[in-house]
This record gives sequence, C-alpha cells and structure tokens, in this order.
Amino acid sequence: MTPNDENATLPTSQRPFRVLLISGSQRRQYNCPGVDSKSRTLMMRMAEQLPPDWEIDMEDLANVYGREKIQPCNACVSTSMALCVWPCNCYEKNNSKEPDLMWNLDLYSRLDMADSWAIIGPINWYGPPSNLKLMFDRLVCMNGGNPQEDLIEHKDPEKAMALEHTDQWKELSVNHLEGRTAAFFCYGDGGGDELDESGRPKLLQHKNYFNPEAEPFENDREAFAPLVWQCRYGGVEVPDHLWQYKEFGHGKKYSDNQAEDMVKETDVMAQFDQWVADFATFVQNKGKVEPGKYRAYGYQAPGHQWRDVKLGVRYARMMAGIPPKDSSPYEQQQMDLNKDQTFSPKKGEGEKLRKRKN
Repeated sequence: MTPNDENATLPTSQRPFRVLLISGSQRRQYNCPGVDSKSRTLMMRMAEQLPPDWEIDMEDLANVYGREKIQPCNACVSTSMALCVWPCNCYEKNNSKEPDLMWNLDLYSRLDMADSWAIIGPINWYGPPSNLKLMFDRLVCMNGGNPQEDLIEHKDPEKAMALEHTDQWKELSVNHLEGRTAAFFCYGDGGGDELDESGRPKLLQHKNYFNPEAEPFENDREAFAPLVWQCRYGGVEVPDHLWQYKEFGHGKKYSDNQAEDMVKETDVMAQFDQWVADFATFVQNKGKVEPGKYRAYGYQAPGHQWRDVKLGVRYARMMAGIPPKDSSPYEQQQMDLNKDQTFSPKKGEGEKLRKRKN
C-alpha cells in the first residue's frame, strides 16, 4: 500500500502497519557509477513481498548528480547531550548554505512514522556505506536528544551544558524512537577476483602487510555492528535472526556481479526472501508501535533569526579570542590547548602551516 502520511495522526489501533525500507548503497545510474545498486533491486523486491495492506515507504540513499547529500553529524553530544536536538537542528529543510538530504527527504519524520525499518546495503571496506553511516550518525538525537530547543536558545552551548545538570533534563531526555524494530541485510563479494590463493590482494607488493587470518570479522555481518548496536542502545529492537549477511560474486570481476547477475543466483534470492518473510512475521506478531512523546512527524522548527544573531556575536568573539567567561572554550584558551583563535576558520590547518613557513 502506498504510504499516507496523514494516517500518522490516527490512533495506533486505527492506522495500518507501516514500514520503511532503505537502500543504503551509494550507487545510482544517475551518477558516475552509471548503474543502479543491488541494494535498490533488493529493496524493490522486498516491497513486492510484504503484506498488501501495509504501508510500504521506501528510500534510496544513493548519490544522484547535483542532489544534496546527508550532512555529517557535528558531534554536539560531545559538548552536551542537551545541545543535540531532536530532531536534529544542526541543519534544516531547504537550506541553501548547507543543503541536507536527511531533512529534504523528511527522513526523521518517516523513521518516526514507521513501526519498523528494513535496511539493505553492501559492505564497503569492512563497514557500512558512508551514506548509510551518515544517516545513523545523524540519528544520535533519537537516543536522548533535546526535544525543546527553545531551552537552549536554538544552539547555545553554555545554556545546553547548564540544562544537562538540571532535574528538568531528566524529564526531557528519552529515547524518541524506542520500541521500533530494525532489520539489516548486508552483502559483499569477498573481494571479487582481486585475491590470490592465500587470500591476499594480487596487487599487493608487501605481502606481509596483509594477513587474511587477522581480518576483523568471523561473520561479515559484523561490519554493520555499529548500526545494529546504535539501534539497540536507543531501544530499537534488532532481532538476531533479522541481522544477516550474504556473500556472492567472490572470484568474479565486479563487472560480472551486477543486479541482473545477482537475481539469477538462487541461493542468494532464497536467503533474502526468507529474511523478508521472517521480517514480516516478526513485525506482524510484535504489533504496531505507539508514537513517542516528542514526535518528528509534524514537527515545525521554531524560528531562530534573533538567536542566530546572538550566536553570530559569540562566533565573532571566538574568532577575536574573546570566548564567554568560564566557558569550555575559555578554559581551553587559558590552557593554550587548541590554538584556534582565527579570523579565517574555513582555512585548513595545512594551508596555515604552509603560509606560516613562507
């Protein structure tokens, strides 16, 4: 069933089940790879197999030429948990200075509306694809993020640090997407045809640099462990049997291991189809998930022009070496820790070093 976002306003018992399927590969035929990904094929296949009375939402995170990207997490949590706002206010929808795919695709709202998520993607260099990792990095706010940005005047670090030490903060900081289910299906090609008989890269000249017996995972599904454990940390259930890996294409050239080749591999399709069936059964038996107290669905970001002016003044004072008294930047400056007073914060450290040398 096509998703109807207005159903999110209904009582949980009256709305249909809703799931969000995510293709995590970076490949798309509308950018330089020139070919769509296997994860997109699997996502489309999954949508056809789920119950027809469910709302099936889908998103492909792949790179499209000229389209915005998911912006990186700025690690506000490391300053104060209260500075990390739910949903993320480091960026905003339709912003021209820092366009953000996460907001422009309404992913916070869509993750909130879904009872469960099914995430499909390849393993890239012993880890998840960068776009998928970026999405999860930006979901740090689901784990206890601040749902009331007005309490910190949009993004005031000193106010956030103070709020974090109050009783009020204990009431505000909750897991905003707790109770949902996430399932992960990852895949890889075992290095394609790049490896020799010993399991080392054929092109490698320093063979002793690479010991195949010391590679990090006994089960390659562990490449997605950071995403799985982030979900579990925030109260999103990841059943062990719905976290799977399948290898195919080992020994083949990459050009011979495309989506049209994958669908001919009966063991691959059988394992994937069983994963989909198990997902549907688990979600159905678990039941629908009640929304959290602070929803991303329907969220309207408050205006913050005046607060931006105040933060801009703070920014200018920082460049001039006058941080707020007794603040963390003030203490760091007193201890001469970071040497970050500059009127050119966009300049790289390497450029500064070379200019100083000359």
